[in-house]
Amino acid sequence: MAQALLPAALTLSSAQGSEARPGRAERGGVPSVGTRHARVRASRDGHTSARRNKAMSAPRITIADAAQHAGETVRICGWLYNLRKSGKIVFPIVRDGTGLMQCVAVKSALPDALFETIKDLTQESSVIVTGKIRAEQRATGGYEMDVEDLEVVQRVPESDPYPITPKEHGVEFLMDHRHLWLRSQRQHAIIRVRHEVIRAVREYFDSHGFTLVDTPIFTPAACEGTTTLFEVNYFEDSKAYLTQSGQLYNEATAMAFGKVYTFGPTFRAEKSKTRRHLTEFWMVEPEMAYATLEDVKQLAEDMLVHVAGRVLENRSAELKVLERDVSKLEAIKAPFPRMSYDEAVTKLQSKGSEIQWGGDFGGTDETLLSSDFDRPLMVDGYPSAVKAFYMAPDPARPEVALGVDVLAPEGYGEIIGGGQRIHDAALLLRRIAEQNLPTEAFDWYIDLRKYGSVPHGGFGMGIERCVAWLCGLEHIRETIAFPRMLYRLKP
Repeated sequence: MAQALLPAALTLSSAQGSEARPGRAERGGVPSVGTRHARVRASRDGHTSARRNKAMSAPRITIADAAQHAGETVRICGWLYNLRKSGKIVFPIVRDGTGLMQCVAVKSALPDALFETIKDLTQESSVIVTGKIRAEQRATGGYEMDVEDLEVVQRVPESDPYPITPKEHGVEFLMDHRHLWLRSQRQHAIIRVRHEVIRAVREYFDSHGFTLVDTPIFTPAACEGTTTLFEVNYFEDSKAYLTQSGQLYNEATAMAFGKVYTFGPTFRAEKSKTRRHLTEFWMVEPEMAYATLEDVKQLAEDMLVHVAGRVLENRSAELKVLERDVSKLEAIKAPFPRMSYDEAVTKLQSKGSEIQWGGDFGGTDETLLSSDFDRPLMVDGYPSAVKAFYMAPDPARPEVALGVDVLAPEGYGEIIGGGQRIHDAALLLRRIAEQNLPTEAFDWYIDLRKYGSVPHGGFGMGIERCVAWLCGLEHIRETIAFPRMLYRLKP
């Protein structure tokens, strides 16, 4: 059973015991043995108390800010990441969520009990360490802490040790322990890059006149096809579906605000086990009124260049942990290469693909197409039959849609899909009927074509696919804290 949390004032560096009993007798002014022991304990307790008071008065900092406190005595609250021992010196490495700090505990500088406590710490025990920060080029982050005091908040017992050890573990074991695996350096770095991608996306749209408008999770009908819907019971025997996209609602808000974006979870019930698929993922979707396909392409290009730039600028340490070749990211510059669907089919056939005009591209096709480029490739002019019902047809070639897919290099495939929407009510009604969708579920959507309809467009970008690409990951499952896949619903 895990050890209970210790009270804040109780630490393994403190001398514990009941109040000393007085000595039996004092002869010739010489204290008895019991009295001498009591005085030693009182002195020791006094020193411990003074040390603890000093430790508690030290300012708490994060490891990321250690450079600003060189030469100062500070506190760091965290967990034991690793422990190295070298005779009478112990090196506890502590993590606090912002970085790693190598601490130095010297036996001669610490009370025996405190040194033994530090020496016997177990992996992932939670601790509060107090000490002086000093520069050390050989240490991770360039700084170390000379330990003056350490408080154990909870010690992981040897009988039930932390399960993720430095040895190799299988993927299923690590996914079963995903709640703990997130503490590792690699997973920590990936989530930090994800955070940077999200921040950069928001920064881009917020600084380019877009308004964030949240869209529903429960929807009455399909947006991206009925075969990938998650159906849920709603009230009074009615059915609802988890959203596949916020795009239809974005079209309504774009007519109110001009330029909008939504950012949130989306759900696709695809029974796919590929390295590119999740059943729950996060998507950013901008939408613009008075916009053409060319406007959509330009927006996608500008946003991706901005995001890649921010990751390079702010997450170099994380990219180093991931051993990412940053030259691949430095190549993400405008303009992106462009290719029509017709040209893409011809190129694929020349590379041995059996694709025929009218077919949609699979993952292998996307990889073949993008392998000739060092930056994302834009492919437009797909057949209308393989695109969603709301995609506008090309007036010059009605059999193709005014849509675009952005394919990432290095085999990461489609990261953005978008285009210009149908803005004619009669044409939209025909497309809904052709795909056997319930007209009554889209009455509000059709209204948008009745009252001030204009050409408009936008796109969707899955955050996880973008993160996998920028980090250079083999599988998308590591890009989100708790992935949901075909056979993965826990933890």
